[in-house]
Amino acid sequence: PSPSASALRAAAARERERQPPYWFANRLVLVLSGQRPVHTLLGHTRAAAYEQLSGLASHAPLRPRGADRRSPAVLDARGRRPRDGVIEAFARIVTGERQRAIAFRLELCPDRRWRCAAVELDGQSPSRPGGR
Repeated sequence: PSPSASALRAAAARERERQPPYWFANRLVLVLSGQRPVHTLLGHTRAAAYEQLSGLASHAPLRPRGADRRSPAVLDARGRRPRDGVIEAFARIVTGERQRAIAFRLELCPDRRWRCAAVELDGQSPSRPGGR
């Protein structure tokens, strides 16, 4: 017997969630929406990215505002590999009626774990002068 359509969709969703860009995008959304503290990503980021993330998270830019209190969600997350051991990724996030963008860089470390090396929300990074 062949698997049902719903079983195939569930398997595809599980596979997508295991991909590094999607996994990191979900964790970034939890931190940037104030649902998780920034230190939950301490072991998954390099020092510079942790500082960037701390600066962004202090304002909880993805926290639901106004009448629409739905939690933000990752619509899509993809990456490309400009070279071995590096993924340059982006994610589209929905926050109420609005879509936002997160860009981040993942690097494969000597312990064979992916770590976030840089992060920007809507093209803004607190490490750049003027927030851009």
